[in-house]
Amino acid sequence: MTTPGLQLPPVRPETSVSADALRDAVPGSHVTVVGGARSGLSAARLLARHGADVFLTDHGAAEPGVAEALAKDGIASEFGGHTARALDADWLVLSPGVPSTSNLIQSALRQKRPVYAEIEVASWFCPAPIVAVTGSNGKTTTTSLIGHVCAVDGRRHVVAGNIGYAFSDYVDDLDAETVVVLEVSSFQLDHVATFRPSVAVLLNITPDHLDRYDHDLARYAAAKFRLFDNLQPGDWLVYNHDDALVREHVLAWSAERGLVPVAFSADGEPSPGAFVRDGDIVLDLPAIGTPPGGLSPTFRPETLMPTSDLALPGRHNLYNSLASAIVARAVEIRSDVVRESLTSFEGVPHRLETVRTVQGVAYVNDSKATNVNAVWYALESFSATDGGVVLIAGGRDKGNDYGPLVGLVEDKVTGIVAIGEGAEAVERELGPHTPRVARADSMEEAIQYARLMAEPGDTVLLSPACASFDMFENYEDRGDTFKRLVHAL
Repeated sequence: MTTPGLQLPPVRPETSVSADALRDAVPGSHVTVVGGARSGLSAARLLARHGADVFLTDHGAAEPGVAEALAKDGIASEFGGHTARALDADWLVLSPGVPSTSNLIQSALRQKRPVYAEIEVASWFCPAPIVAVTGSNGKTTTTSLIGHVCAVDGRRHVVAGNIGYAFSDYVDDLDAETVVVLEVSSFQLDHVATFRPSVAVLLNITPDHLDRYDHDLARYAAAKFRLFDNLQPGDWLVYNHDDALVREHVLAWSAERGLVPVAFSADGEPSPGAFVRDGDIVLDLPAIGTPPGGLSPTFRPETLMPTSDLALPGRHNLYNSLASAIVARAVEIRSDVVRESLTSFEGVPHRLETVRTVQGVAYVNDSKATNVNAVWYALESFSATDGGVVLIAGGRDKGNDYGPLVGLVEDKVTGIVAIGEGAEAVERELGPHTPRVARADSMEEAIQYARLMAEPGDTVLLSPACASFDMFENYEDRGDTFKRLVHAL
């Protein structure tokens, strides 16, 4: 389904110009940065430092002091709407929070003005190897886990992108010995042209953010696949062999480009790759210092560790750990360091984060689960001995199909509390499959309902399957509210 007249980013890069040429053209260029949040501000300052004439425009109101701070950096700005000046530019930089369907970006695309993502621009100035991680689910955990592996190894590294700080904040201080680990969203990949990680990781593709892709899964997938557009032989293409959509694309694409992809799997034994055999993680990978398809055409399987030793439980975290182990080999980190890292990693906030236990009931914050697949993995991580789950779900529904959750709800969920704009859909689609259902008007009310439903040994799980913007600023605000209220019980 497409909207007539809508200009969508092309599947392949618009330009054959090199990153070096684009970087060298920055001084003296007239650039408009669209979006005044974290990424936009960082990109504007980076470009200004490198001699561009930068104008920042934002449809929303400015945070106190932002316009004044930009002016001190020599950056003109406007807030509260876009004027004609925004299109008076050689090219534009788009913050990931601004959709490509916005009127300003549509006008720029119609006028054939290049539109670049912040990670694209930052990569022009980056001398360090880049590890880029994307996927519908697990990318924050995997990115953080790779950063943890680097930290345990003592390797200089930064973790940025869709997590923490913008890439643009770091590039001027990097060197070739630092590893850059980026969490990359589909929105950031929509407008890349020369962005080339030396290690590209695709975890999975499931329906998410389809409101930004005209409700077309193929367009959303095409954005994710852009991560590979500029890979060359010797780069590492790491992918989930168990995801049929990912596997089909990667195998066809890598054969066309002459790459040897590296798979991870919980169900098979791909080579080269990382997989599970008899309860152990096995690495069937090139030796350290050898790229896939390089000097060693055959691989020597190595048993890394038992899966039972992983710090994070659940099938989804097994995938995250397998992918991280492959990345560690790609950046030449020894297996003993990987073992230590995978057993000591404590996870990330708002992702299956245990808050506290009250009167025998555990409260778990999974606010980062903003799509159905993430909730599926969350429920799947609870075993038959964990007691029942009281699920708090709902928020701004992105056109969710809750069907994949029905079996797990029937098996594991003893009650559902529906919240937010999506409460009616949650109640309608999942309510018939669990003994107790309630609808709450606030997080405080939701916790009270869940507390009444739960029995000692049960878990109250906030795993919304929806965006947070109907009731909260973001998923962090939603999770922090849940944690604050739970601590007040």
